Parts: sequence; structure tokens; C-alpha cells
Amino acid sequence: MAKTLPKTNIVLVGVGWVGGIIAAELTKKGYKVVGLERGKEKTSEDYFMGHDELRYALRYEMMQDLSKETVTFRHDKSKQALPYRRWGSFLLGEGVGGAGLHWNGQLFRFLEYDFQIYTKTVERYGKNKIPKGMMLQDWGITYEELAPYFDKFDLMSGVSGEQNPIPGYPEIKYPTPPMIETPGIKLFKEASKKLGLHPYQMPSCNLSENYTNPDGISRSACQYCGYCERFGCEYGAKADPAVTVVPVAKNTGNFEIKTHSVVRKVLHTNGKATGVLFVDIRSGEEYIQPADVVVVSAFALNNVKILLNSQLGRPYDPTTGKGVVGKNYAYQASLGGSTGFFDDKEFNTYGGAGALGATFDDYNGDFFDHSNLDFLHGGMISSTQTGNRPIANNNVPSGTPNWGKEFKDKSIYYANRVLRVGSQGASLPHQDNFLDLDPTYKDTFGDPLLRMTFNWKDQDRNLMKFLGQKTGEVMKEMGATEVSIGGQEIGDYDIRNYQSTHNTGGAIMGAVPETSVLNNYLQMWDCENVFVPGASAFAHNSGYNPTATVGALAYRAADGIEKYLQKGGSLV
Repeated sequence: MAKTLPKTNIVLVGVGWVGGIIAAELTKKGYKVVGLERGKEKTSEDYFMGHDELRYALRYEMMQDLSKETVTFRHDKSKQALPYRRWGSFLLGEGVGGAGLHWNGQLFRFLEYDFQIYTKTVERYGKNKIPKGMMLQDWGITYEELAPYFDKFDLMSGVSGEQNPIPGYPEIKYPTPPMIETPGIKLFKEASKKLGLHPYQMPSCNLSENYTNPDGISRSACQYCGYCERFGCEYGAKADPAVTVVPVAKNTGNFEIKTHSVVRKVLHTNGKATGVLFVDIRSGEEYIQPADVVVVSAFALNNVKILLNSQLGRPYDPTTGKGVVGKNYAYQASLGGSTGFFDDKEFNTYGGAGALGATFDDYNGDFFDHSNLDFLHGGMISSTQTGNRPIANNNVPSGTPNWGKEFKDKSIYYANRVLRVGSQGASLPHQDNFLDLDPTYKDTFGDPLLRMTFNWKDQDRNLMKFLGQKTGEVMKEMGATEVSIGGQEIGDYDIRNYQSTHNTGGAIMGAVPETSVLNNYLQMWDCENVFVPGASAFAHNSGYNPTATVGALAYRAADGIEKYLQKGGSLV
């Protein structure tokens, strides 16, 4: 029998960026918030001298334990899904801060085009430009409506950046200057400009200088140690929830975090949630946490699993395209990069930071004409210096043997003579890419695992081939002796190889309940006191990292939760 705890105003299912932002905003206004987090709590001190590549980057110290909970995967619905037992194409974080602890810190805002992608595509190209089975839809919100919330995230995190120079991009004033320009980044920018492109230093949550945010949180400048992605930051220079929003919420005295607490279900009756059922994994005991508002604020995939296991919302049917929970799952088309080998230049690429780099958007969104192209949207093209840690980085030209004297000689020769120009393409939704509950496999508590059905489509393959060719052009202009161009022959989606942790969709926002789970405050249409912020709300994935948009939507959701607590009912 589950023990019932005292009621609170708001219960959070997960304390990452989303949970931390909502906790900070609402506890400052006097509301009582309980945060349930499946992992443990850490501070910057836990990462002092933590530059252990084997422990964190290769053995995934900070990630969810797949022996207890994972997802199952298949390429299409005719196949049997099998459990994902070893980390590969994406990484789910665990602990207070979530994936916000081990991210790189790149903070791009989604484009105006993204939020009205269906309308703007049809206006420019007509309905026939959208392929059969591609489920494009507007988000039910515009960039202009979301811009003040993007600004709040920038100020909270202290983003270091410079204005995107491409014509038509909105003006943004970043709170701190851009990060340094290394020789490799300078070479990329010079080559891009020669090709008529518009490069700029990417917006970074690795601070370029010491910074104090509007909440009084002070953080130190980045030391360019190169240990960002898959690592916690020992300096506090990388903005993460544990050094920004979580301390603000704690300092109010209105925030309680319960760690080692895995939420199984949202409890609800007659269209309203009453609380959540969770398990303390240290004792195995079950608890009910009653609340006026339930915020499902876990990782995107876990959000969808919780909704489905709670029987909240209408499950998506890929055969008919009807239903909404599990619909519009998307990933990231990021295989179109190029690697350049230089015989006449050397670079120190072992120092760096997660968001140290330059990018351009000339082939992103709808900044370029798609009339004669066989894909929609696009992606950013970048050259980053994230820090080539020694175990995982050993680039040699194609055709080099995988072992032996020639391999060793070229490994040594090219250790400081390799640069990469990468791309990150949009992932657009298709009717047969979706999430549902697996009928066979269960987690450690006996609940069905989330099942992912996903494969690359012609849209993805054509986009990655195009971006690969463009990255190759830039790399050749940079003067590389030999260039290896990616994205030219893409087969099935390979879950074994890491690409990004940018999983989106499954509990999407929109203008009407027939085609979405949430309204534009991320309030459920079918259960008015449940809010589901996070990348699961995205109707598609853009050619950018999702974090800035996740954060902006979380700030808007916080406003919506306060309005709901004051007035009740649907907010739109």
C-alpha cells in the first residue's frame, strides 16, 4: 500500500532544466514545490579534477541505468522491437540537473520559420511541397510570443555570443561577449566568408567572462579544459540547472527535492490529476505525492512513457494518423559533416569547450530557396573546438589500415592536423515514426517500456547529403590536403553510434486538441492541471540544439502554471 504524503502546490517529475526553471520561478512567488528526481544530487565540488574520460565519456557515469529502464527500438512497425542495452545514438541523463549537467552548452533559438513551419512552407511552395506521410504542423505559438522567454533564459544562463549576421535573423543582445576565436575557428570563418556565407561565433553557455545573473547567481569564466559533453563542470562556468536555477529555488525555503524517486504514474480522475505515484528506489517503498498541479518535467522520452503508462491523453495510432500521445517523434539529421586533413598546418584541438565554435545558417530553416530541392528545412554548419579528448579521438585519412605501423605513423602525424566542419540538420515528423508502449518488455517496476519506431526517410537522407556537400566545400576552401565528406550514403538509422541526445516530440503542443497533446502554455488539453514542458512538446526538431527552446517554453509554462493556480481552467 502506497503511503500518501502531505499535499503540495506543485509536484515536478524530474529536476533538470525544465523542473529547475519552474521551481525557481514559482517558489520565488511563494508556491510550495516538490521535485521528484530519479537520480542523486551533485554539486560542482563533485567534479573537481574529474577529467576522467574513461569513467564519464565512455562508461557513462552520469547516464540512466539501462539495466533498470531503457527503451526498445525498431525501424518500422512490421519488426520486433528489442531493448536498447548499451548507450549509443543518444544519452539520457540522471540526477538533479538531468541532461543539463552533461550537455555542451550550445544555446541556439529555434527560427521564426520553425514555429509556423506548415503555414510558411505552404505560403512559399504550396501544399504539394510537403511529401505524403510528413506530418508538418504549426506549434500554436510564434517566435514573437516566445522571444521574451528566450531573453529570460539568456539572462539567467549568461549566454556568450554575437549577433547572427544573416539577413532576416532577429536581433539578440547577449549578456556576455563571445568566446575566443581559435586559429581553427578563424580559418573556418574566413573560408565561409570567401564563399559568400555568414559565419558568427555560436551562442555559448560556457561563460566567456565572470557573470552574475538577475537572481544574484555568480559564476566563473570558462577555463577551456575541453571536458564539457558527458561531464559536469568543475568551475561552474557551464550553465547547468544545479548552479543556476536549483539554488534559487532552494534559497526560498519553498522547494523540496526527493532524490532516488522514480515516478511511475500520474494519478487522475474526472479530467484532473490528483498527484503522482513514485517509488523510493533505496527502500522499494511506494508513495503518493498529492498536488494541485503536476508538471511532467523529465527527459522527452520519459515524459511520453509516463503519460502513456498513466493513460493520459489519446495514444497515437500510426495506421490512421489519429491520436496524439506518441505522435511526431523526431531526432536530428546530423551525419553530413566533413573531416579535413592538413599537411601544412597544425592546430591545438585538445583544449576547448562544449560551445566554442562558429557557425552559419545560410542553409538552415528557409533562409534558402527549396523550390528545386528534394527536402525541406535545413541545418546549421559549424566548426567547433570542444576539446579532442585522447581516447575517443584518433582521426586518420580514409584507406588507412586499422592497425599496424602505418596506422600508428598516421595517428601521430595527424594528431594535430585534423579539423572538422559539422552539420546539424532538422528532423521532420513522419506518420510512421512514433513512440508507444512495448507489449513485451517491462521496466524494473513492471511497467511497459517505451517503444521507439524510427528510421531515416528520403527527407533526412537528401538533407544530410546536401549538408555534407556544403561542409566539404567549406573544408576545401579552408585548405585541407584531403577531405572526407559525410552524409553521402545513409542507410538505416543506426542506434549504435552516437549522434546527439536531441530526441523530440511525442507530447506535442499545438493550436487544437485534435492534433496536439498540449496548448501553448504546455497545459494538457485532456487534463487541465497537468503541464508537460520539455522537448517532447516540439512538433518537429529544428537544425539547432533544443535547449534554448526547451528553456523558453519552460519559462512560459511557469507563467501558465501560476495563472492556472489563480484562476483554474484551460488557459487558451
